[in-house]
Amino acid sequence: MPALSLVALVSLVSTVFAKQLDAHPPQQQHRHWAPICSGNPTNQIRGCDRYGCGAFGADRHSGKEKHAGVDVICRDGATVYAPFSGQLSGPIRFFHNGNAIDDGVQIRGPCLLTSLPLPSLPGYCVKLVCIHPIRYQGQIRRGQRLGKMLPMQRVFPGIVSHIHVENCDHSDPTPLLTPGKKSQTTKKAAQNVPPRPLPQQDTRWATVCAGNPTNEIRGCDKYGCGYYGAPRRNGKGKHRAVDVICADGSTVYAPFSGQLSGPVKFFHNGNAIDDGVQISGSGFCVKLVCIHPIRYNGAITKGQVLGKMLPMQRVFPGITSHVHIENCDGSDPTSNLERGKGK
Repeated sequence: MPALSLVALVSLVSTVFAKQLDAHPPQQQHRHWAPICSGNPTNQIRGCDRYGCGAFGADRHSGKEKHAGVDVICRDGATVYAPFSGQLSGPIRFFHNGNAIDDGVQIRGPCLLTSLPLPSLPGYCVKLVCIHPIRYQGQIRRGQRLGKMLPMQRVFPGIVSHIHVENCDHSDPTPLLTPGKKSQTTKKAAQNVPPRPLPQQDTRWATVCAGNPTNEIRGCDKYGCGYYGAPRRNGKGKHRAVDVICADGSTVYAPFSGQLSGPVKFFHNGNAIDDGVQISGSGFCVKLVCIHPIRYNGAITKGQVLGKMLPMQRVFPGITSHVHIENCDGSDPTSNLERGKGK
């Protein structure tokens, strides 16, 4: 073929593809993504629960931030599949605290606009979090087994278990996950969730530790897990409290107003963290352990300085330092601590 004709052909093909891209952006032209989780063939998105809502753009951190991903419902332990073909990379750490669900992987792949190789065209790039992939590197095909769903109930008891799906460019993946479903409708529905009745809002406890405004609960580390009911003593016992993350030396605040009493000794061995105090009032009674209170008796108001976090790393090196919070009646304090926090 004459050189001039070849140049003309290349120019024509480039023009056609350019017009094709203008009319059909890559994120729209590719067929929708495959089902991500076994048991959820339509990639149904998590609605709202006590931890928040799963739609793209849903409120996070009391409305100060927005959800940059979409939560696809997936039961703990379920098989997870690749939504499209591409290249794996990872691991992806979302929580950065080593809890039971702090794992994931990224997939980057082309948009299949044509059978011709067009490496310059943009493609998909997505992070799937709260899963354990079969591998972190290499190629994977659309619909191929990617890994398994991690035990989200251990970290967020009662949440609707789900895979966090986040586009690398922070755009909305909803149209590709659920074809025909308008993300704005989902987003609007999430924002229009009726507010909780005031009596329920009033019972939410204040922030316990400086640096942890949402009372985030310790996940799992080499010493165990911090959620209520977690195994203790090699499975022979259960954790009858909640461990609220708190850096050593941090200021600790009263979760509600009441009367102080103590000291409370948890370890009974005089170690560096064997101190605490009890607060009774406002219908609650709770023990806060591994802190040194400013006093053991007298009245205290909600949000007032209660004391400081003791040096837990001296006793348990490498643990996620935390305040041990235990209801006096042995019930679960999680719902009062979490303050409607989303993931």
